[in-house]
Amino acid sequence: MSYTSTTALCVLLVLIATNLLSINEAKRCNPSGKLRGKKPPPGKCNPENQSECCKKGQFYTTYECSPRVSRHTKAVLTINSFQKGGDGGGKSACDNKFHSDNIPVVALSTGWFNKGHRCLQNITIHGNGRSVSAMVVDECDSTVGCDEIHDYQPPCPHNIVDASKAVWKALGVPKHKRGELDIFWSED
Repeated sequence: MSYTSTTALCVLLVLIATNLLSINEAKRCNPSGKLRGKKPPPGKCNPENQSECCKKGQFYTTYECSPRVSRHTKAVLTINSFQKGGDGGGKSACDNKFHSDNIPVVALSTGWFNKGHRCLQNITIHGNGRSVSAMVVDECDSTVGCDEIHDYQPPCPHNIVDASKAVWKALGVPKHKRGELDIFWSED
């Protein structure tokens, strides 16, 4: 086999392997289903922090997974209240407690929450040119929603880090710009 043929064969194998890896990576977190929304009872969906309330008849995508965790896992930061009466709904899944919005705490999408394996561990969030360490205290449920337990809000997307006001403040994001922010996070 000539040098040119060997080189061409190697390039072809690399392209095939790269394509297969891309396909496998894309398959790692596909939607797991759809959930039909129902209208919340009067006064039952707290719209604090720009929270979306479910709409009757609208379909919402559900996930049982999240993108693969790396040293720089890309995510979307959203804002959530972990206090009693806040838009976060009930007590946190990790410790069955409410948490002050003045403490850096987060809820992770279902796949990243990993059935509670990241509970009470710190992650580092990088965004807006700054970093902050925050404790995982809850799951941002990607599998269910539109019910009382989830404050009649839709299921979380699969790539969410839902953070307290303290996280946003530490990242230096002005109040009027808080809502969604592209970030990356890593495990401490």
